[in-house]
Amino acid sequence: MADTQVHDSPTTWVQEHIRTYVESGGEKGHFWNGVPTLLLTTRGRTSGLLRRTALIYGKDGDAHVVVASQGGKPTHPAWYLNLTAEPEVRLQVGTETFTATARTASAEERARLWPLMAGIWPDYDSYQEKTTREIPVVVLERA
Repeated sequence: MADTQVHDSPTTWVQEHIRTYVESGGEKGHFWNGVPTLLLTTRGRTSGLLRRTALIYGKDGDAHVVVASQGGKPTHPAWYLNLTAEPEVRLQVGTETFTATARTASAEERARLWPLMAGIWPDYDSYQEKTTREIPVVVLERA
């Protein structure tokens, strides 16, 4: 992913979380409300701009796992649409930054990974109940 200006989430509290995470080199912000978070940078599917957001994550072996819940809204979050168009992403997990390849979990993987993620953030189950879309689970594998 080419080094260019990164645009952070337009959501104020997410911007503040990202700023704390980045300015501390990942020493602060890795844990948010008691759960682990990472910073995901995708390339905008229409703008071509680098977009960064903070997400709760789990681990499946060496892979990181995130959920495209958007709080149970009826549409997928922009970051998810971006990574489906361009799966090469940048992650910051604590103090470590690296390139990864993103993919949507298969149905079999989702069945196994959803309980893992709902165990970390139980609200995922209520988010799924609020929407008719199947909330994607995303696997992020180090490139």
